[in-house]
Amino acid sequence: MPIYEYRCRACGKKSSFFTRSINTPLEPRCSYCESLDMQRAISSVAYHKSLKSIHEDYGSPPAPGAPSQDYYKDPRNVGRYVEESFHKYGIEMPQSVRDTIDAAREGTLPEGLDL
Repeated sequence: MPIYEYRCRACGKKSSFFTRSINTPLEPRCSYCESLDMQRAISSVAYHKSLKSIHEDYGSPPAPGAPSQDYYKDPRNVGRYVEESFHKYGIEMPQSVRDTIDAAREGTLPEGLDL
Protein backbone atom coordinates (compact mmCIF):
# COMPACT_ATOMS: atom_id res chain seq x y z
CA MET A 1 0.00 0.00 0.00
CA PRO A 2 1.69 3.22 -1.12
CA ILE A 3 1.92 6.21 1.19
CA TYR A 4 1.98 9.61 -0.45
CA GLU A 5 2.91 12.84 1.29
CA TYR A 6 1.65 16.28 0.33
CA ARG A 7 2.45 19.72 1.69
CA CYS A 8 -0.43 22.15 2.03
CA ARG A 9 0.19 25.44 0.24
CA ALA A 10 -2.30 27.19 2.53
CA CYS A 11 -0.92 26.24 5.97
CA GLY A 12 2.44 24.62 5.08
CA LYS A 13 1.80 21.38 7.00
CA LYS A 14 2.51 17.93 5.60
CA SER A 15 -0.16 15.21 5.36
CA SER A 16 0.21 11.51 4.51
CA PHE A 17 -2.25 9.53 2.42
CA PHE A 18 -2.51 5.74 2.17
CA THR A 19 -3.86 4.18 -1.01
CA ARG A 20 -4.70 0.60 -1.98
CA SER A 21 -2.50 0.73 -5.08
CA ILE A 22 -0.53 3.17 -7.20
CA ASN A 23 -3.48 3.35 -9.61
CA THR A 24 -5.96 4.55 -6.98
CA PRO A 25 -7.09 8.11 -7.78
CA LEU A 26 -6.20 10.55 -4.99
CA GLU A 27 -7.58 14.00 -4.26
CA PRO A 28 -5.52 15.04 -1.24
CA ARG A 29 -7.10 17.34 1.33
CA CYS A 30 -5.02 18.90 4.12
CA SER A 31 -5.48 17.06 7.41
CA TYR A 32 -5.09 20.35 9.31
CA CYS A 33 -6.93 23.11 7.43
CA GLU A 34 -8.81 20.94 4.87
CA SER A 35 -7.45 22.93 1.92
CA LEU A 36 -7.33 21.23 -1.48
CA ASP A 37 -4.29 23.31 -2.51
CA MET A 38 -1.75 20.52 -1.98
CA GLN A 39 1.68 19.92 -3.51
CA ARG A 40 3.27 16.48 -3.65
CA ALA A 41 6.25 16.21 -1.29
CA ILE A 42 9.24 13.92 -1.44
CA SER A 43 9.13 11.44 1.42
CA SER A 44 12.16 10.72 3.56
CA VAL A 45 13.76 7.31 3.13
CA ALA A 46 15.84 5.03 5.31
CA TYR A 47 19.00 3.32 4.14
CA HIS A 48 20.28 0.28 5.99
CA LYS A 49 23.82 -0.93 5.48
CA SER A 50 24.63 -4.60 5.08
CA LEU A 51 26.65 -6.31 7.80
CA LYS A 52 29.50 -6.66 5.30
CA SER A 53 29.61 -2.91 4.58
CA ILE A 54 29.48 -2.12 8.31
CA HIS A 55 32.46 -4.38 8.90
CA GLU A 56 34.29 -2.76 6.00
CA ASP A 57 33.59 0.72 7.42
CA TYR A 58 34.73 -0.11 10.95
CA GLY A 59 37.66 -2.33 10.04
CA SER A 60 39.01 -5.01 12.33
CA PRO A 61 38.55 -5.06 16.08
CA PRO A 62 41.37 -3.54 18.11
CA ALA A 63 44.16 -5.86 19.19
CA PRO A 64 43.67 -7.40 22.64
CA GLY A 65 44.72 -4.86 25.26
CA ALA A 66 44.48 -1.94 22.83
CA PRO A 67 43.20 1.24 24.50
CA SER A 68 40.52 2.18 21.90
CA GLN A 69 36.98 1.06 22.69
CA ASP A 70 35.27 3.10 19.95
CA TYR A 71 34.94 -0.02 17.82
CA TYR A 72 32.61 -1.60 20.37
CA LYS A 73 30.35 1.45 20.69
CA ASP A 74 28.52 0.12 17.63
CA PRO A 75 26.49 -2.86 18.95
CA ARG A 76 26.69 -4.57 15.55
CA ASN A 77 30.37 -5.21 16.28
CA VAL A 78 29.65 -7.09 19.52
CA GLY A 79 30.78 -10.67 19.05
CA ARG A 80 32.44 -10.02 15.71
CA TYR A 81 35.82 -11.27 16.93
CA VAL A 82 34.17 -14.48 18.19
CA GLU A 83 32.35 -14.96 14.87
CA GLU A 84 35.56 -14.43 12.90
CA SER A 85 37.49 -16.83 15.15
CA PHE A 86 34.97 -19.65 14.69
CA HIS A 87 35.01 -19.05 10.94
CA LYS A 88 38.82 -18.82 10.76
CA TYR A 89 39.27 -22.21 12.43
CA GLY A 90 36.42 -23.87 10.55
CA ILE A 91 34.45 -24.60 13.71
CA GLU A 92 30.68 -24.38 13.74
CA MET A 93 29.49 -21.82 16.25
CA PRO A 94 27.21 -23.33 18.94
CA GLN A 95 23.66 -21.97 18.86
CA SER A 96 23.99 -20.74 22.46
CA VAL A 97 26.93 -18.51 21.43
CA ARG A 98 25.00 -17.27 18.38
CA ASP A 99 21.98 -16.47 20.59
CA THR A 100 24.16 -14.58 23.11
CA ILE A 101 25.77 -12.47 20.37
CA ASP A 102 22.42 -11.69 18.76
CA ALA A 103 20.90 -10.75 22.13
CA ALA A 104 23.87 -8.46 22.91
CA ARG A 105 23.46 -6.73 19.55
CA GLU A 106 19.81 -6.12 20.44
CA GLY A 107 20.81 -4.61 23.80
CA THR A 108 20.55 -7.56 26.19
CA LEU A 109 23.98 -8.13 27.65
CA PRO A 110 24.94 -11.51 29.10
CA GLU A 111 24.47 -11.80 32.86
CA GLY A 112 27.48 -10.49 34.77
CA LEU A 113 28.77 -8.39 31.86
CA ASP A 114 28.68 -4.67 32.50
CA LEU A 115 29.90 -2.11 29.95
